[in-house]
Amino acid sequence: MQKKVIITHNISENLIEETKKAAPGWEIITGKNEDIWLPHINDAAVIAGWKKEMNEHLKIKDGKLRWLQTWSAGINSLPLKELENEKTLLTNATGVHAYPISETIFALMLGLTRKVHTYVRNQQEKLWHHANMGMEMHGKTLGVIGVGAIGKETAKIAKAFNMTVIGIRNSEKQEENVDEMYTMDKLNEILPRCDYVAVTLPLTEQTNRLFKAEQFKLMKESAFFVNIGRGQLVVEEDLIKALKNGEIAGAGLDVFEQEPLEETSPLWDMENVIVTPHTAGSTEYYNQRLMEDIFIPNLKNFAEGKLPGINLIDYRRGY
Repeated sequence: MQKKVIITHNISENLIEETKKAAPGWEIITGKNEDIWLPHINDAAVIAGWKKEMNEHLKIKDGKLRWLQTWSAGINSLPLKELENEKTLLTNATGVHAYPISETIFALMLGLTRKVHTYVRNQQEKLWHHANMGMEMHGKTLGVIGVGAIGKETAKIAKAFNMTVIGIRNSEKQEENVDEMYTMDKLNEILPRCDYVAVTLPLTEQTNRLFKAEQFKLMKESAFFVNIGRGQLVVEEDLIKALKNGEIAGAGLDVFEQEPLEETSPLWDMENVIVTPHTAGSTEYYNQRLMEDIFIPNLKNFAEGKLPGINLIDYRRGY
């Protein structure tokens, strides 16, 4: 096996040294610039950081690539069939986002509840107006749809607000800080109970277009919907109708069916919507966490002939 690793991002010298220690004798190539890594992609056994240019240049079939580490949690933009057919190991960045995304979820929930977004608009117009402020989060019920690393951290923060947390995931196994845990087939049953619904799911065949008119009609008229998972989890047209018709109180959205969000989308101008440009996972510690918590431990195992066990993707499940 060719002992070559490509990391398509700029990382610190300290992380480069740690990478070398994890795989003694391996050639480590790092750098965001395409000119650095492109000449080597068909000689590398390991690539960390998928780039869209690789669709054109990387030979997956009968190639030398044995393991691909993504720089994001999402894997839907990858040539998954080709990777699976070649039995290429695939790991993602799940876990890196727990702190920044949980912070974003609560920023959106607090912003909508305490009308911060409304007051920002009023400030721009020098308008002194109460805006019918009155709601608070303490003691309310939060539905966390997808209790992975992000969902767990979100539930933990919710306890500081004395919230009741209802979790949805593929297993009913109990989780700390989650008061009630249910499987996906119980989604419609728990939605009428939630004052806030925070969606942290990956995009799979099961979750695609999961939230549509039926689900929004089940929610409280006073409920807020937050999506930081993937835009395709939601039928956006149905969400817009629910917001316009007052079926739900508002939404905090970091992801959309089409990105960038089209300028003609009504979501931009809705007073009960906060839009962020798919930045919920952005953090100053991103590269450090991905390298130290996921890639370097996995690389050490891989160099020793073991599986990279952290965040290893099951192609059949899609996560």
